Order: sequence, then structure tokens, then C-alpha cells
Amino acid sequence: MSETRNARIISVGTSVPETVMTNSDFERFLDTTDEWIVSRTGIKQRHIVAKETPTPASHLGMEAAGIALKRAACQPSEIDGIICATFTPDFFFPSTACRIQAALGCRKAFAFDVSAACAGFTYALTIANSFVAAGRYNRILVIGAEVISKTLDWTDRSTCILFGDGAGAVVVEASTTPGRGVISSYLQSDGTLGDILVLPAWGEKRTMRMKGNEVFKHAVRLMTDASEKVMAAAGLTLDDIDYFIPHQANSRIISAVAEQLHLPAGKVVCNLERFGNTSSASIPLALDEIWAAGRITDGIRVLFTALGGGLTVGSVLVCF
Repeated sequence: MSETRNARIISVGTSVPETVMTNSDFERFLDTTDEWIVSRTGIKQRHIVAKETPTPASHLGMEAAGIALKRAACQPSEIDGIICATFTPDFFFPSTACRIQAALGCRKAFAFDVSAACAGFTYALTIANSFVAAGRYNRILVIGAEVISKTLDWTDRSTCILFGDGAGAVVVEASTTPGRGVISSYLQSDGTLGDILVLPAWGEKRTMRMKGNEVFKHAVRLMTDASEKVMAAAGLTLDDIDYFIPHQANSRIISAVAEQLHLPAGKVVCNLERFGNTSSASIPLALDEIWAAGRITDGIRVLFTALGGGLTVGSVLVCF
């Protein structure tokens, strides 16, 4: 009988643009205040690519992946595949993942993008784990990279205040150690709700549109449900996790989901106030912070859960 294989996260890397946009910057051109934004979103600042030197998602993704490779002591030639989650690709094609592959020199790696909006990282990680579990590949780069500032209507205060640019990447490798790596995952989509969060690909007004109240309602319901289902699939309860890293969309959504799951504040990881909503990059950005703080050690269980346009929802339980 062959050994069970899971994809284990062995390193993480992140990259954000140098330019920081604070809430007070919005006061110059929008009818808003720092107090209004913080009270409704929990966000105080976000990183934005400079308009004079626009940075593509592939560049941020390449930087994050390069850091992850270095921390894993892994050479580009040892990478079997690159999966990049993004809804802000450099081009329709070639894929952002292919551009990252070329920049890093991962010559033998397959590369493709995943489009699941803010749930993209959980989708990409689930796909990577499936490849590893099937015995096809041993090391895969999973990346979330977004330049959301290019998609925003900067006159719409209901959306433009929420988002930031950035990228996060993890190196996963095959592990046969029981109970380590990706323990379980759960993905769900509901295309009937696709119109509440939209970024058109064609037409004159290609900017993000969002029905905020609807997104909030469904995000809390679906993220809670996905979290419970992924834990049940693993034969564990939410008491068995050490940290919960939700998609960093809005502080009220994060608080409501944590309350529904009866999770204490000490288990909930949130860095939203400094980065805003970075979509597929938000979970690895938060993971990087607790890893750097020494809070990720052998046997630590972490639950990732996210909701994105589509609607898409994903939850992944990992054990380090």
C-alpha cells in the first residue's frame, strides 16, 4: 500500500508596494474621514502601486515567491509547478504564473492562474495539494498576487477605500508524516450570486462593482459554513485549531464569523488595518506575520477561510 501524501507548507514570502495610502489621503478627494473608514472597515492604511511606475501582479508575485524559495532553501529548478491566484492578471494570456515562472527561472515547472477572486489562495492551495497527493509532483509554489488599485473607481467610496495591492506565496512539498500538511479542504461556488461582486472584462467601465450589504450577509454565512465543514471532514472541532486566518476583507465580517464559530480573539489573526483587502494575497500576508513572530511551530493547526466574487468560498485546514 502506498503512503498517504499531503502538501505541507514549508515557507512563506510576501511583497507589497512601497507606497502607503492612509485614510486621510482619501479625505482630499472623497466625502469621507479616517473615523468613518475605520469604524466601518477596520482599515487604516493600504499599500498601492505607484501610478508613475505601475507594478504588475507578476512582479509582486515573483518577489514574494523568491522570498519563499529562499526561506525554504529551495532552488527554482526544484519547483514542479506554479499556481497563481489572481483576478488582476498582467494579461489575459500569457498567465501571470507563466510570467513568474520565467522571472524566477523555474524552467521545469508547469504554470497556470486560478480565478476565484478573494478565495483564490484557498482554491490554489487545494489544487496544489491534490497534485501532491496524487503523487504527480513534489514541490509547488502557491501564490496570491493582486494589483487591485488598477480596477477601482476612485470616486466610489464604498469600494475604493477597501482594497490594497500585494502578494503572498508559499512553497509546499510532499509529506508522508501522518497528520501534517493540508488535512482537509472544502470549496463551494454559487454563481447565482455572481452579480453582487463584479469586475467586467469588457466595455467602457471596467471597474469593480459591489453590493456591500449583500456581500457582508453571504460572507458571514458561507465562511462560517465552510469552516465548520472543513473541520468536520478532518474529524476535528474548532477547539482543535491554534489559529484562524480568514480572508482580510472587513473587520466586521471577521468579527462576525469568529463569533459564529465561537473562536476566542486570541486565535483570530487580523492585519487588515495595515493592508486593507488584498484579495488572494491576504491569507499568506497574515500567515507571514505570525510565522515571523515565531507562532508557527511543529504541529500548529491553522484554518484558512475566504470568500470571493463568483461567489466562491474556500476553507483549508493545515498542520505545520
